[in-house]
Amino acid sequence: MMIKKLLTTAITLMYAGFAFSAVSPEEAAKLGVELTEVGAIKAGNEDGAIPPFTGGLKELPEGFQEGNGIRPNPFSDERPLFSIDASNMAEYQDKLTEGTKALMKKFSDFRIDVYPTHRTSAFPQYILDNTKDCAVTSETYNNGLSMKGCHAGIPFPIPKTGFEAMWNHLTRFQGRSAVLNFEAYYVNPNGSRVLTSGGTYSTDFPYYDENPQSDLFSRVKSEYKMPRRRNGETIMVHDALNPTEQGRRAYIYLPAQRRVKLAPSVNFDTPNPSLGGYATYDDTFIFFGSMERFDFELVGRKEMFVPYNTYDAAYHVTADELLTANHLNPDHVRWELHRVWEVEATLRDDSRHLYSKRTFYIDEDSWVAVASDQYDQNGELYRPAFALMTPSYEVPASFSDNYVIYDLNAGVYAINFWTATHGGVRYVDPQAERAWSPSALSGSGLR
Repeated sequence: MMIKKLLTTAITLMYAGFAFSAVSPEEAAKLGVELTEVGAIKAGNEDGAIPPFTGGLKELPEGFQEGNGIRPNPFSDERPLFSIDASNMAEYQDKLTEGTKALMKKFSDFRIDVYPTHRTSAFPQYILDNTKDCAVTSETYNNGLSMKGCHAGIPFPIPKTGFEAMWNHLTRFQGRSAVLNFEAYYVNPNGSRVLTSGGTYSTDFPYYDENPQSDLFSRVKSEYKMPRRRNGETIMVHDALNPTEQGRRAYIYLPAQRRVKLAPSVNFDTPNPSLGGYATYDDTFIFFGSMERFDFELVGRKEMFVPYNTYDAAYHVTADELLTANHLNPDHVRWELHRVWEVEATLRDDSRHLYSKRTFYIDEDSWVAVASDQYDQNGELYRPAFALMTPSYEVPASFSDNYVIYDLNAGVYAINFWTATHGGVRYVDPQAERAWSPSALSGSGLR
């Protein structure tokens, strides 16, 4: 038995750094036929609650103004089909995340209003074209931690592993470059809220360059103006397709010190001060960063009620209206039935993290992680999270950076990158390369 175990270990190590291609040309031929170009099932579901995919939402709704970051709700005249709360959740339990069920059990006034499903996610044509090529050329290596063989497309439209599905989320199309003015809060059990951060957030995705010049797939920068104690602070994060060779580069500028420093702690399970410490850095956008501390298993595709087309919550309410005691105001959060990929992440034996297990739910149409459940070291559900998914139909791209996370132990919840009171989300031309250099932070962060 010992010899067999040693042989198995040796074989595992021998192949550890090898690359594995996603699918065969024959399987990839399904894309654009029975599957959408990015791998979603084109057909609706059996009872018609999920409609067939017809290309996504590209028609601009009445009231849309070019250049305005506030997007009208294209479904403002719709009313909920039904609601789910603790009294009837048993009827729908197979379509509710564990976090949704926990919130219903914990708070008698928590409910989800279910609206007609609209498959609004859409992509520019060049991304659809590239994705078909990527299906047979993309590879993960370094045990799934690194990715190559694709640019400007969804790398694994027909995923075979949890790592591949997570790479689709990490490289999801969010527009080439965007900027937004945001606020972040946490809300106490008594309903009082605390402004934990606010300022300007910029995104840049070199992965979607026509001719990428670097191994980076994401660059983000937060220039803080609120609260007063953070005024002038700036954080910038660079993430690469091969994090084992080029790990996350995080830089911070602190006005009191007037210098730019590397910030390796802006990673993994370090508490995120932008949310009062009630979330980790890799909770950002439901998941953000290297996958090295977990093993990711692809559980399969399933139908789930998730926040979707949440234009009212993202753009058209005040903080007083949305941020009520214990949870977001159910009157302003739209839920729909969508097919998602379920991915289960289990903490590796040789790693440490605040969470022992995490379950991610990734929208099949957009590859946006729309919900997650985080478990503590005792295996108890700890922090469920939800993205407020709002496709930017004029790009088209999917915006989901505004997300909410609930700490079930503390009875607190936090919301990040909420833009409703500061002009929404604007898509812009990419900034010059020098704007993403560490030296640029010292100029941008002056107060």
